[in-house]
Amino acid sequence: MKPLYVRVHPRDNVAIIVNAEGLAAGTVFDSGLRLREAIPQSHKVALSGIEQGAPVVRYGEVIGLATRAIEAGDWVREEMLALPQPPPLDELPLATATPPPLPPLEGHTFAGYRNADGSVGTKNILGITTTVQCVAPTVEFAVRRIKAELLPRYPNVDDVVAITHTYGCGVAIDAPGAAVPIRTIRNISTHANLGGWPLVVSLGCEKMQPQRLFPAPSGASLPVLDGEPHVVRMQDADLKGFGSIVGSIMRYAEQRLEELNRRQRVECPASDLVVGLQCGGSDAFSGVTCNPAVGYAADLLVRAGATVMFSEVTEVRDAVHLLTPRAATPDVGRDLIREMRWYDDYLARGSADRSANPTPGNKRGGLSNVVEKALGSVAKAGTSALAAVTAPGERVTSRGLIFAATPASDFICGTEQLAAGMNLHIFTTGEGSPYGLALSPVIKVSSRTALAERWHDLIDVDAGRIATGEATIEDIGWELFHLMLDVASGRKQTWADHWGLHNALAPFNPGPVT
Repeated sequence: MKPLYVRVHPRDNVAIIVNAEGLAAGTVFDSGLRLREAIPQSHKVALSGIEQGAPVVRYGEVIGLATRAIEAGDWVREEMLALPQPPPLDELPLATATPPPLPPLEGHTFAGYRNADGSVGTKNILGITTTVQCVAPTVEFAVRRIKAELLPRYPNVDDVVAITHTYGCGVAIDAPGAAVPIRTIRNISTHANLGGWPLVVSLGCEKMQPQRLFPAPSGASLPVLDGEPHVVRMQDADLKGFGSIVGSIMRYAEQRLEELNRRQRVECPASDLVVGLQCGGSDAFSGVTCNPAVGYAADLLVRAGATVMFSEVTEVRDAVHLLTPRAATPDVGRDLIREMRWYDDYLARGSADRSANPTPGNKRGGLSNVVEKALGSVAKAGTSALAAVTAPGERVTSRGLIFAATPASDFICGTEQLAAGMNLHIFTTGEGSPYGLALSPVIKVSSRTALAERWHDLIDVDAGRIATGEATIEDIGWELFHLMLDVASGRKQTWADHWGLHNALAPFNPGPVT
């Protein structure tokens, strides 16, 4: 391949190297630019001289201030950039450039499991919720037996999943922050892919009692199954020993499996999709290839009437000034600012700030700081109007493009998006991640072809073809859109589900631990 770089915006004074092995000092591009030193793939080259203290610009935005003079052809690295101040939250424009509605996209369907409450599942799963970490090993033991002894008799049920977590006791259960993990676990437990109420296993003495986790429905004291509460309390006097406890879980599980086995896939409009978007192991190509392609697919979903969520507050904070003008109303813009401010305060209480976000892998992949990372991250949001904003753990009730606030941690973000109602997950990566979720299919999209080729049985879509000109953002966006419909229908399986790669749930707990 001849020497190539990608310049995203005409104002940019840096670009990233495309060639897989990087380029040697002295390499000359068609533009006449000559490299003054060797530069690895995905790292930045200065396109022109930049004086000390002057802005370094990528995506048409300032990603840093030069800490020393930089010459054209230099490798622009992390230590050469001073972090700029984040956009001031009190001065952001609100709904000043709301995009007009995109043309409707009709006629696209998938085969899903429709629930009584109108929600639609993309899987058919028996969920067993724990109220406290103490019971998790017992539930996991029971799940292994259910899968081996019961599940084969119920072919329409895809899986049995233990909804375990580290919450439930040893916490300040009435602290304001406690609302976040409690509603997260509650909303995951009633996820569309579980077809209704889960089984619940409680120890009995924990702070998060079943009644707190599940407020009484229709006057009942607890969720019921065939007229009986489907809560197993391990400390109840009538459970004699471990075998009795496991046997009780299995008896309730079989009743629930019989119900779930009667579920059938039916044709559903694409508007019933609730798609979560997330980055993990990002690199400098993420904002050029995979994230813009996902953004194009997000616009297609919005046109089809679906719900699309992007998240990760610290990877939005430095690009929030690009999003508040896109808000559907000033109130939506203010809601977005509310979540940014809440997280600023949360980090400050922990004596941290947004600069802690980039990982060593992000930096190895050419991302110099959180500003550059955020500007590439928000490309997943496409071009639609921002329709609504939700706080961590809340269930999304609007359609269109939604900001569902979460931390940027892959595991916490995925968990919180499940709580928001996500029934399909899109995960973009530059450095690579085997991440997956048991409760929702996860489609992984690579930013670079080299990663897709090396991890040929882990990456579902190669967006690196955009950088080399083999495909356009539009091409990959449509490819991803059609794959989403196939995966949601069960016609195709993601690599994560093929291998059974399912990360543990990690509810966000901003409250104190006692």
